[in-house]
Amino acid sequence: MTPASVPPSRMRRPAWAGRNYSLLTAAAIITGLGTHGALIAAAFAVLESGGDGGDVGLVAAARTAPLVVFLLIGGAIADRLPRHRVMVAANALNCVSQAAFAWLVLAGDPKLWQMMVLTAACGTGQAFFNPAAEGMLMSSVSGEQASRAFALFRMSMHGAAIGGAALGGAMIAAMNPGWVLAVDAAAFAVAGALRAFLDVAHIPSRAPGGGLLSDLREGWQEFIGRPWLWSIVAQFSVVVAVVGAAESVYGPLVARDELGGARPWGFALATFGVGTLCGALLMMRWRPRRLLLAGTLCVFPLALPSAALAVPLPVAGLSAVMFVSGVAIEVFGVSWMTAMHQEIPEEKLSRVSAYDWFGSVAMLPLATAVAGPVEDLVGRGQALWGCAVLIVLVTGAVLFVPDVRNLTRRTVATAPVAAGPSASAAAGKAASADAEGAVGRLG
Repeated sequence: MTPASVPPSRMRRPAWAGRNYSLLTAAAIITGLGTHGALIAAAFAVLESGGDGGDVGLVAAARTAPLVVFLLIGGAIADRLPRHRVMVAANALNCVSQAAFAWLVLAGDPKLWQMMVLTAACGTGQAFFNPAAEGMLMSSVSGEQASRAFALFRMSMHGAAIGGAALGGAMIAAMNPGWVLAVDAAAFAVAGALRAFLDVAHIPSRAPGGGLLSDLREGWQEFIGRPWLWSIVAQFSVVVAVVGAAESVYGPLVARDELGGARPWGFALATFGVGTLCGALLMMRWRPRRLLLAGTLCVFPLALPSAALAVPLPVAGLSAVMFVSGVAIEVFGVSWMTAMHQEIPEEKLSRVSAYDWFGSVAMLPLATAVAGPVEDLVGRGQALWGCAVLIVLVTGAVLFVPDVRNLTRRTVATAPVAAGPSASAAAGKAASADAEGAVGRLG
């Protein structure tokens, strides 16, 4: 077949990037552009309404608390219902809550409780969205190409984060943060419309089970029976908590008091996005044999941003360490997704993913809520140094788990994968179902 006779869609994307994968990637780019600016906008909306660091922490905690409450239910539902419908419903809730938040901020004088309620609604949507989205992504690629596909997906997502964070910081510096929240609401609407076109016909129908509790028990048995899985999730329950406190609460405060406001903080977050982009490019080519060992060693640099904020380093120095941590977390993120995709059966992906997300974010609401009081008690610098030390300690501890050091990448001979979702799923199933994010886990 000559190049002129190849359909345009085949020439624009590799064979393994089927329709579902392309739609998921496009939707992730759109929401990435909106969400990364909105996270900055929410913090500065609280500060501009007269709030302090404790109030910023409460609003951040209100967003993450529903993740802890609803994630397991969301995972069980996503393995029962068509995953794309769960994703679209969650996007609709996010759209409405962010639009209401934007209206309150633009109208002037939003109340703390109002901002907490609306961010809690957004967090509820994410609790149902995340397990469904991760299961959907896992089923859209083949085992042999999984690592490259996940790297490209994350590269696209984090490329959007670069623009989203930088644009969000610039918009907040020039106008009301409510406009950034309005953009985020519109992004959820567009992304939800794209996800409505996902095809789930290739996913085998689940046999009727014994109910929601039975599904949750089955997911728990799958989760707890794998030491590498629960040990890294336990590690990230601490890592995500302290990184969340540093970036959601202390980072905006340091930016306001030491760096000049929202614009330099948005720039620093954008360099993190550049780092994740470079990390994804690296993982498009590098296929470490010991997946989890390589990934876990790259968690240590996540302590650098907290240490940089504790000093604090000038914007150039902070941006440099944010870049390094971005590269590092992407190595972990792609390795983790590949390990999950390789080891977890497809029909249990959303439930196992829910336990993964649940454990990883379980301590985040508490950490963001107490960040302000801890700052008052020991000082901001000491609190940030504590964040850095905790990351190093728990990451060192998880390296004592043999499965973390020894789990290796499987090499499976598979037939070429067609662009359609059915062929992609068949190859992935033949490869025995090869795992995120936070969105990567933190990305």
